[in-house]
Amino acid sequence: MVNRSNKIFLIFICTVATLCLQHFSAAAQDDEDGISTVLTPGNKNAIFDSNAKYTFEVKNPTDAAQTGTVSYLITQHGKKLGSGKQNVQLGKKSSQKYDFELPAMKSGFYKVDFMVNISDYDDTTRRVFGVKPEEIRSKYAKPADFDAFWQKAKDDLAKVKPNFKVTPMPKMNTDNRKVFLIEMQSLDNYTIRGWMTVPISKDKNRKFSVLLGLPGYQVNLLPITGLDEDLAIITLNVRGQGNSRGPIDTRRDEFIFYRIEDRDNYVMRGVIMDCIRAVDFVYAQPYLKHDNILASGGSMGGYLAIATASLDKRVNLCSAQNPILCDVNNLDGEVTWPINDIKKYIKTQPGLTFDKVLSNLNYYDGKNFASNLKCSTIMGIGLLDPYAPPYNEYGTYNVIPSKKRLLVFKDLGHEVSQVYKDLEGRWMRDAFALF
Repeated sequence: MVNRSNKIFLIFICTVATLCLQHFSAAAQDDEDGISTVLTPGNKNAIFDSNAKYTFEVKNPTDAAQTGTVSYLITQHGKKLGSGKQNVQLGKKSSQKYDFELPAMKSGFYKVDFMVNISDYDDTTRRVFGVKPEEIRSKYAKPADFDAFWQKAKDDLAKVKPNFKVTPMPKMNTDNRKVFLIEMQSLDNYTIRGWMTVPISKDKNRKFSVLLGLPGYQVNLLPITGLDEDLAIITLNVRGQGNSRGPIDTRRDEFIFYRIEDRDNYVMRGVIMDCIRAVDFVYAQPYLKHDNILASGGSMGGYLAIATASLDKRVNLCSAQNPILCDVNNLDGEVTWPINDIKKYIKTQPGLTFDKVLSNLNYYDGKNFASNLKCSTIMGIGLLDPYAPPYNEYGTYNVIPSKKRLLVFKDLGHEVSQVYKDLEGRWMRDAFALF
């Protein structure tokens, strides 16, 4: 059952999610009358302690007998690591299951293709499986001055007067919520904006817990209204996005590498400080609960949730779905975005090298923020994610020292399912005692 709180989270996650891929079904797509396949892992999350096991079922509803093979191919970083094959002799209007135990692999994630090649049908089902991912640790250490770098950023932010401005937007109100445009000054005196919706209450002294919604890449967040009577919902548009465009007004592909050659002026330094300023805003409002703040987001928003909760201990809960920019040194060769866009930019800048960019990005690595998390955290990942690969996500999750939980979706890409959304709603309500 989806309660009123979970409806809020469903709306929010659908709003902030970006770069999402098409949902991958557990079974190969087919028509009702044709041959089809179903691939089932031996573990529901396709995470194994040693040998991965799969069952590959071939269904033949036709009047023609089928012969041929079913097979698999395991690869990692483009290198073939294992394969196997079984013969198929399938009668008309019948089905058959084929069990495969894959070779033992060391800790990590692997791509596996299951192929069916029979008389009237050829198809490939592509999946990813993990082996002992809890053992994954990045070989790239956090910069020694990482904490000092971000303390300097926070010190610079503190020198900027926030000049908080809250403007009622009565035409946008609903029957049960008021809508406000919020504005404030952030790092470099950049004006950032967002939205706040607050439940209408007869109790003028009532204080509300806060959902701080952080944006996906180049997503324009709008006000979120709903039926929840306990939450104030803030949706923040960081610099260069939504109604916070201004001095930074890049095209979509340019935002990620804006000033990436300069560690101290890279766009994400200001973006992360925008999120810290939003927490300042919460603390400046007497009708908001200062000890009940959940930072949540998907994709870039998931990354920002981790960074914000890491740097600002005033955040009480962190929810990160498919966070990007994790273990950045291990992204090259695994993802096309944002690596390809960054490499194209490097070619336009004389003297700039990819190694230099990676050196700068070490200060913006989600993994390095994660090791400083102190609040309770949940993460959701898809094993087929082309932008936030599972190896990188586990390398980030595994260094979180606080109470944590990870939800793995074996057949999803850059997205999470309703299961995550339901969990997030219940988890938040339990933590904030909203019964």
